[in-house]
Amino acid sequence: MASRKPPKTQAAWSQVKSKLFDFDRTGLIALLHDLYAAKRDNQAFLHTRLGLGGDSLDPYKEVIARSLWPDLSKPVSVAAAKKAISSYGRAQGRAEDMAELMVFFCEQAAGFVRDVGLQDETYFNALLRMYGRALAAVATLQNATRAEKIKRLGRIRGLCRDVGYGVFDAMTMLLEESGLGSDQ
Repeated sequence: MASRKPPKTQAAWSQVKSKLFDFDRTGLIALLHDLYAAKRDNQAFLHTRLGLGGDSLDPYKEVIARSLWPDLSKPVSVAAAKKAISSYGRAQGRAEDMAELMVFFCEQAAGFVRDVGLQDETYFNALLRMYGRALAAVATLQNATRAEKIKRLGRIRGLCRDVGYGVFDAMTMLLEESGLGSDQ
């Protein structure tokens, strides 16, 4: 006897959207308040989207730093750091800020590798992928902002000179392929 798939229990966005039309302004504000109070990520999202508070990148940088360079008793989580960048992208997504978060990711990852002598190929691969993404993002920026970020990416590359696993060579190749190497 073939087993049947269980019925779909999760609502789709279209269903949620149709229910939202039933709310009045006060009800929507109350719903947003409940979401805001429920999770710190929701607070960061709303602050970023609405341009409230101080530097809107701070909560995302905190997650990246905590995830890539954790306290001694905490595990490393590349996925959480990458999720912080994509969450910012959904909240605001300004190109300059996205590039900043990617460069910051690389600084944290390279610093951690250098500081603790980490030898983890998966971590290195994540660093190299983000380094490539950061170079691509920086290439789209205006000259003054681009120059500062290219210098930081150069320092990151320098931190990885003696890491092993070909990380420095791969970063050099990515930098050359990006066409930004001459901007250093």
